[in-house]
Amino acid sequence: MALSLSFLTTILLTLSSLPSLTLSSSSSTDSFVYIGCTQQQYTPNSAYETNINSLLTSLTNSATYSSYNHFSIVGGSTSHDVVYGLYQCRGDLAMPDCATCIAKAVTRVGDLCPQACGGAVQLEGCFIKYDNATFLGQEDKTVVLKKCGSSMGDNMGQRDMVLAALAGSGGAFRVGGSGQVKGMAQCSGDLSFGQCQDCVGEAIKRLKSDCGAADYGDMFLAKCYARYSANGAHAYSNKSHGKSGNGGEKKFAIIIGLLAGVAILVIFLLFLRRICEGQGLMRHAPWLMRLGAPISGPADAPWCARSDAPS
Repeated sequence: MALSLSFLTTILLTLSSLPSLTLSSSSSTDSFVYIGCTQQQYTPNSAYETNINSLLTSLTNSATYSSYNHFSIVGGSTSHDVVYGLYQCRGDLAMPDCATCIAKAVTRVGDLCPQACGGAVQLEGCFIKYDNATFLGQEDKTVVLKKCGSSMGDNMGQRDMVLAALAGSGGAFRVGGSGQVKGMAQCSGDLSFGQCQDCVGEAIKRLKSDCGAADYGDMFLAKCYARYSANGAHAYSNKSHGKSGNGGEKKFAIIIGLLAGVAILVIFLLFLRRICEGQGLMRHAPWLMRLGAPISGPADAPWCARSDAPS
């Protein structure tokens, strides 16, 4: 069967019109979301203060090469001087943006939680937490922050589809979309797969029950969050340095490149057939017969080996 160039063109144009599932960008990754500080405070110039400073430095340095890490800083004469901490960047951030976000979060917690034994800061693109009681690997579904928009109208079905997809997906970072509704969820990196599924499921359950038909909803639990936005009501993703969390844009570019290559190859073969047929050479290239009906070619084609050329 002959391959139609117009058909290939249709494929290329159709694929180029497909929407990306990556959420749109309207806010900075270091925009403030929430902060929490423990009431318990440490003594200035104590071993615990030294350990906190060491921990925050470790978080900042580690974020230059890894999007998640956790630490336990041991120092001082008692077990009460141990400080535990972690940081995590949103799954679609490039490393430079991750490092910048964590540095901003560390500055925030230092300014807003002075002498607090524990603190947690959530920015749009990252999260840090530290405490003198271990929390690493422990699930915590306490509601930290909830925000709901106004009525969303006719997008409830799409919203529920997006949230169901987020709940059923694997991995710590999840994005999805259906029509005008986009969604995102992420777990803290210290949770197991089962703990992550349970936490995200709880966040989504609360989103649906607490936000109802709102056009956007944010549900931050202590160890995970789930968010959605309809019709751009509350966009919160930033495709920093062209990096996509689900690799959708990269795959899309590969598909377009492959199809474009096929189209160019077919055009070349049709052109070659036109040239060679005009020289009466089709019997030496029967595979070119499959590319369509005979077409008269130019009078001369010196680069095409003629059947009567001297050996």
